[in-house]
Amino acid sequence: MDAQSRGRADGIDPADQWVLNPHTGDYELRLNHSGGDSGESSRTSGARVPNSRGPAQDSAGGRRGGSREDRGDRRNPARDGQDPNPRREVPGQRSRRSANGPRGQESSGPAGRRSRKAPKARRKKALLWTGGTLAFVLVGLSVGGYALYQHFNGNLNTVDVGGAGNKNVFDNDAPVNILIIGTDKRTGKGNEGYGDKGSVGHADTNILFHVSEDRTNATALSIPRDLITDIPDCKVKQPDGSEKLVPGTKNVRFNQSLGQEGRNAGCTMETVRKITGIKVDHFMMVDFNAVKELSTAVGGVEICLAKPVKDPDSHLNLPEGKHNIQGEDALAFVRTRHSFGNHGDLDRIKVQQQFIASMIRQMQSDDTLTSPTKLYKLADAATKALTVDTGIGTGKKLASLAQELSKVNTKNITFTTVPVLDNPAEKTPVTVVLNPPKSDPLFAMMRDDTSLTEVKSKKKAAKSKQDALLKGPKAAAADVRVDVYNGGKVPGAAQTTVVWLQNEQGVLKSTNKANAPAKVAKTTLEYAPNQADQARALAAMMGLPGSAMKKGTTDAEGLQAMVLTLGDDFKGAGIPITGPAKVPDDIQQANADKAECAK
Repeated sequence: MDAQSRGRADGIDPADQWVLNPHTGDYELRLNHSGGDSGESSRTSGARVPNSRGPAQDSAGGRRGGSREDRGDRRNPARDGQDPNPRREVPGQRSRRSANGPRGQESSGPAGRRSRKAPKARRKKALLWTGGTLAFVLVGLSVGGYALYQHFNGNLNTVDVGGAGNKNVFDNDAPVNILIIGTDKRTGKGNEGYGDKGSVGHADTNILFHVSEDRTNATALSIPRDLITDIPDCKVKQPDGSEKLVPGTKNVRFNQSLGQEGRNAGCTMETVRKITGIKVDHFMMVDFNAVKELSTAVGGVEICLAKPVKDPDSHLNLPEGKHNIQGEDALAFVRTRHSFGNHGDLDRIKVQQQFIASMIRQMQSDDTLTSPTKLYKLADAATKALTVDTGIGTGKKLASLAQELSKVNTKNITFTTVPVLDNPAEKTPVTVVLNPPKSDPLFAMMRDDTSLTEVKSKKKAAKSKQDALLKGPKAAAADVRVDVYNGGKVPGAAQTTVVWLQNEQGVLKSTNKANAPAKVAKTTLEYAPNQADQARALAAMMGLPGSAMKKGTTDAEGLQAMVLTLGDDFKGAGIPITGPAKVPDDIQQANADKAECAK
């Protein structure tokens, strides 16, 4: 019995068991298939919900046991003194009203209800999406509000990454950073022709998905697998619960941050943090099977080829033009290296980004969002394909995360790639190194939560108001009085800053106050209204953003000094803290809302 037949012994698709009750507007479990009113269809005992764990599931997934409730409707409700006709509601499903049920059933409700239609926005409100990947591709994971959490929990694989991630699903007042990892581990039928035969699973495809604090925009940053970098020490949880320290290594490919020396995804997360300065909250990891399964579950992904492709390595053979691909063709497309651009991995990354953008558009299309069957199959396939950190390791947590990500408009999702150069240490370059003049500003923009697309939002309006604090007259350096505290990670930062201020900027009235009472993420400058000219002068010297300015409500008295607290964003004396407001020239970008043809 396949995965979609687990809901009932007769092989009925579990998603088709959920039908609309026209009297309530809610989805309910239909326990027969007579095509009658959904309110009546909930009255037959003996049917199984898709998350049941009884013998019918043993033949599909080899699972046994479970609680009494988990084992389905084996009891006789009337005998137990219970209402024999309880209404089964899908967890968390919002109302979706229409004249007919999802399978064309005629409603027996009043004529007025039959003709009533829900607004388009309401029908979509409870349908959610987020990202997953496989091999070399990020794909959409759609989890409807009706998701059967317990069933999906059984699908997921989890890894405890300890302090490398966020214990919470997300923080309401902070951006969310998710690392999507596609490995080259060959599992599943038909994957023998791909990847390294003996691979334990390296970090082959890597996308840092940054969702803004106000959820108006997102940046998907691809990190080349062949980037030469340093991998830091990392702690790995052992099966017995103990921790093992895996020593770091220098000057190696990024893809070795996973799999080599027993490193897990937490080590890859720490490597990303070392490169970009961005702390990763969660990871999602998949292997070759996911792109085949998910592209099929969504009904195919539309791609466009600017020229015919016949690749003997990936076995992709398609003519020029538009195509709807799934399964083996989808995997071949994202694995193809020698058919596009300069036949290198960087050009393959661009093709993968186009595929991902198309997948996201398909995920948010009416064709997907209005199909409970398709949503169920997609969520089921996605959770089976995913390995995630324990912070998001349940169906309910994934749905919560998906709800946050669903707030981002597709037109404000930007794909880009870490700016790199051919490795100068190699006579015939096969690896790459960072291009700091371009990569540093890009990383700074992401750390500062600056969108790569033009976005109008309340946050932007608030930022403009804060930036206005930087405008106006500035005091002379000799008149600036400031106490400096170190609340960041750079040892001795307060002292080096004071020395720099005094010797190079002429701020002689600066004092080292050593460590701050607590660590802080962002540098702040607290000042009184009558110290505004001093604050503007100091902000200009240090390159402080408007968000760092904390203006008080009462004037300072006598020789009272301003308070500068250096945060984790402080990199060193004389290095501007603020990131650029604009993407550097020649940075490769692609918008998720626009279809492009692979060249």
